[in-house]
Amino acid sequence: MNNNEKINSLGMEIPSILLPKTADLQKWSVIACDQFTQDRDYWKKAKDFIGDSPSALNLIFPEVFLSDSDADQRIKDIHSTMKRYLQEGVFAEPKQGFIYIERDTPYQKKRRGLVTAIDLEHYDWHPHSRPLIRCTEGTVQERLPPRCNIRRGAPLELPHVLLLIDDDKDTLLPQLGERIKNLPPCYSTQLMMDSGNVTGWFLDKPQDISFITEKLNDLYNRSLSRYDDGTAGTSGQNPFLFAVGDGNHSLASAKCIWEEYKTKNKEQKTDIYHPCRYALVEIENIYDPAIQFEPIHRLVFDIGFDKTVSLLSQLPDFSCNAVGSKEELSKLCARKSAGNYFGVICQNQYALIETSASGIATACLQPLLDVYAKDNPHLIDYIHDEKELLRLSSGETKKLATGILLPPVQKSGLFETVARIGPLPRKSFSMGHSAEKRFYLESRGLF
Repeated sequence: MNNNEKINSLGMEIPSILLPKTADLQKWSVIACDQFTQDRDYWKKAKDFIGDSPSALNLIFPEVFLSDSDADQRIKDIHSTMKRYLQEGVFAEPKQGFIYIERDTPYQKKRRGLVTAIDLEHYDWHPHSRPLIRCTEGTVQERLPPRCNIRRGAPLELPHVLLLIDDDKDTLLPQLGERIKNLPPCYSTQLMMDSGNVTGWFLDKPQDISFITEKLNDLYNRSLSRYDDGTAGTSGQNPFLFAVGDGNHSLASAKCIWEEYKTKNKEQKTDIYHPCRYALVEIENIYDPAIQFEPIHRLVFDIGFDKTVSLLSQLPDFSCNAVGSKEELSKLCARKSAGNYFGVICQNQYALIETSASGIATACLQPLLDVYAKDNPHLIDYIHDEKELLRLSSGETKKLATGILLPPVQKSGLFETVARIGPLPRKSFSMGHSAEKRFYLESRGLF
């Protein structure tokens, strides 16, 4: 097999990447759309900073605005701006290859990644599937339609999906860092809103592609014997190379649009390799010391302190103790325990909840919240930073909101757990703090 065929066998495609011509990449690049979902002021500040400059902000739909009455018009404007940017030469000519990335965040240095495209034929978000590319958390089907509407008919995609590899010997990304030492970067910029900086280098030479293929193929072969799917008679039959670390709903939407395309064009077998079959992603190593797993806290609306405590009282071996301050509560939630701790916060009231339920905290918590929310998922929001949760549950929002503080998350054993039982409960962890999330910079054509 040649390099392209080998890459394809690993569920990947060498993408043709579009980069903006603008010299002011700080105004072009903007954080993932699923961040700051209760903070319209963040997005206003970003818009004010950008002004009239070309920006990825004009090509995305921040989720804080999804429920607004002008959603349909906003999607039309996004598609129109994408077409205009393409027509007006905002982008340089597409270049086929990978991009190796080094990102400094406000919390970590030199977080490494590799931008590539993955084949959606090798991905499935349904909980009982065991594809090459697997989701790590449950997918909320009700959240897919608006995301599908954004991607359907869009001439461009911008990636914020992060895929993880289980490379405990760190054989791929640090060595790519050595290979680019004498290469000029294809971009380098500070990121807005004090989010650090990012630098990228194109890798398109045959020897670089061969190296990437070889290392990923080694991980592929290892997966055949390393992960137990928990299904009798399937040992060695279901390789597991990539785990979706961030952006699962965006990737699930891309999958839905590809399935729609196949259905509409099932007679056109020659068009099976249409661009919407693929999705642009960044690959990172779960063992990268610059990647820290953070809990995703819960914000529950229309329910106060006492009712939230009552809801959580259904946890096994439940106990509740009042706590004097948010600082004390944070320390108590971070303690190691055979079970789990949760903090409840509402308008200067604090309590520590303890339960004997072990394992990842969301496994016992999320079912209770789902029963409370029933047919109204907007009663629950998912907050990535403890500081933001404390702000929102202190009474600053117009709605009655109670915060549920979750304990720390361990990233070891993630691949083995997902291989054995399938996706974890939705929003079980975050790869870093909000300011560390992926920034849109690269694009890829979808038609």
